[in-house]
Amino acid sequence: MSRQCNRPACSEPAAATYGYDYAERTVWLVDVTTQPHPATYDLCHRHADGLTVPVGWDLRDRRNVVSSLIEYRAS
Repeated sequence: MSRQCNRPACSEPAAATYGYDYAERTVWLVDVTTQPHPATYDLCHRHADGLTVPVGWDLRDRRNVVSSLIEYRAS
């Protein structure tokens, strides 16, 4: 079963999963996980690439950049 982007009004397939740690003021972004979790959210490529975090927070983008470049060049 394919999951969709969690952004309102977006029906694109999920390409990344993000979560956050309030205590560390960190947001992490990874390739879409195989199993959904209630404390994480899924985003399509467009919304994942445009993800911003609050001032003073750290975004740790751990997505596989190579596969993203290959998909970009193929389109």
